[in-house]
Amino acid sequence: MHGRPLYPPDFTHYRSVNAEAPKGGQMIQAAVGTFDSLNPFIIRGTAPPFVRWNIIESLMARSPDEAFTCYGLLARSVTTDDARSFVAFEIDPAARFSDGTAVTADDVLFSFELLRAKGQPNHRSYYGKVAQAVVTGPLEIRFEFATVDRELPLILALMPVLARHSIDEARFEETSFTAPLGSGPYTVGEVKPGDTVVLKRRPDYWGRDLPVNRGNFNFDVLRYDFYRDVNSQFEAFKRGLYDIRFETDPGRWKTGYNIPAVREGRIIREDVANGRPKPYSALVFNMRRDIFADVRVRQAMTELFDFPWINENLYFGLYRRNGSFYDGSELSARGRPAEAPERALLAPFPDAVLPEVMDGTWEPPTADGSARDRGKLRRALDLFSAAGWELQGGTLVAKGTGKRFAPELIVGTKDQERLALAYQNMLRRAGITLSIRLVDNVQFEARKQTYDYDMVPYIWDQSLSPGNEQAFYFGSAAADVPGTRNFMGLKSAAADAMIEALLAARERPEFISAVRALDRVLISARFSLPLFYTPTQWIARWRRIARPENVALAGTLAESWWQADL
Repeated sequence: MHGRPLYPPDFTHYRSVNAEAPKGGQMIQAAVGTFDSLNPFIIRGTAPPFVRWNIIESLMARSPDEAFTCYGLLARSVTTDDARSFVAFEIDPAARFSDGTAVTADDVLFSFELLRAKGQPNHRSYYGKVAQAVVTGPLEIRFEFATVDRELPLILALMPVLARHSIDEARFEETSFTAPLGSGPYTVGEVKPGDTVVLKRRPDYWGRDLPVNRGNFNFDVLRYDFYRDVNSQFEAFKRGLYDIRFETDPGRWKTGYNIPAVREGRIIREDVANGRPKPYSALVFNMRRDIFADVRVRQAMTELFDFPWINENLYFGLYRRNGSFYDGSELSARGRPAEAPERALLAPFPDAVLPEVMDGTWEPPTADGSARDRGKLRRALDLFSAAGWELQGGTLVAKGTGKRFAPELIVGTKDQERLALAYQNMLRRAGITLSIRLVDNVQFEARKQTYDYDMVPYIWDQSLSPGNEQAFYFGSAAADVPGTRNFMGLKSAAADAMIEALLAARERPEFISAVRALDRVLISARFSLPLFYTPTQWIARWRRIARPENVALAGTLAESWWQADL
């Protein structure tokens, strides 16, 4: 995306894999929730993500060791101009779908047109920027862009390629327990709806020896089991019913692994650092609802959240507080005064950034750790009063009408509910009754995708090369489109302009300035209550599973692991 690729044209494998990893065996992974579809490319249903990455391939593969660089996968060559006004791909003649048919340029064109018309909102948005897609040969396709977009060649390189001959276009948007036909290293071997999916490695996989694949996809069988809740999932891990666990709960990480298998070395626990921005975890306020349309109300709700108390009493002090949407990286504006390039970008929007965010002194509101901070309570009540709310008989009500201030927070897991209950107690001091509704995974996703909530927990994962997806997360055009990640309904001309600036950047310093400027706009909009992140990856694995010694920039990745006792 910026600069030059890390690897030369004749590279043989990524440096973060074990190129000599043995093939064979089985790895079992686990997830909380359920699934009602194996098609991850449509809005309907809940499909597990592993279908996309193990079964369906793209023209190119994203390097795990760089901010954003792609190398050949289905495509053996790529051509573009300096302005990146077009991109052309030549498909590897050896590429085959799992039924043995060749991958052609016609399949690529079909996938592009299908996903642009019927795919997820991000596909429709990204591919809508293409003015024309033309097949120029049996294995060659060219995309010409409506406007210059420096990221679009890479986005098209990562487009999933589906087999035209295997898809009924009229029924594509229907949920199904049959996965789309792909060209990837695995096929579906067994499905127990809502419970288990088993993938089997293709012995005839065409791309096994490609540089982007060497050292990856080492297991003959990948099994994914789904559990109703986190506690039953964790108990299953301790019994050896699945192999690796990416832990997210500090309480479990601190106290839950005091078991014989850990003490005897049969389970290995690791803290693994990575170079990506830390995920931005938050309780999101739905600004489409009248109750959260006023920024003073949202700020008051944030003032009442006692992070030190939450962190110490629920999470053993192991979390760090979110503040920036790109925490822990050079892209973050947190703690940094805006430099001249940022100020120039933001000059047309003088009211979009708070002074303390501009000068780098802003931090998310904190408290004294008592869960009874009187200063924060007074501050919150003052903000509520300015927004038209007042305490009457111990209840926060609208001035003049007496309507109670009673937002609802939907949650999808017991862990989210535990946090919500603690926050609920903190809000009671201000006369607020927060309703908490725990719903199952399918209902949680359905309500989230249709913005049917007052508040909802969400985590935005960011890369070191944020691009077009930022419009999907924070762009005004995404606010009223179901299925985007603009869960708060943000409509900001300043955010839109900063997204355009980061997309237009040609060099890394220019790009960093644009992302930091966007970060300042998002922080200042105060559409979320920032929560926390884990400083490292917390990983537990049974000793029978091994991983590469070198860790990728994105962290250790399960596709590069192997069975140690073969």
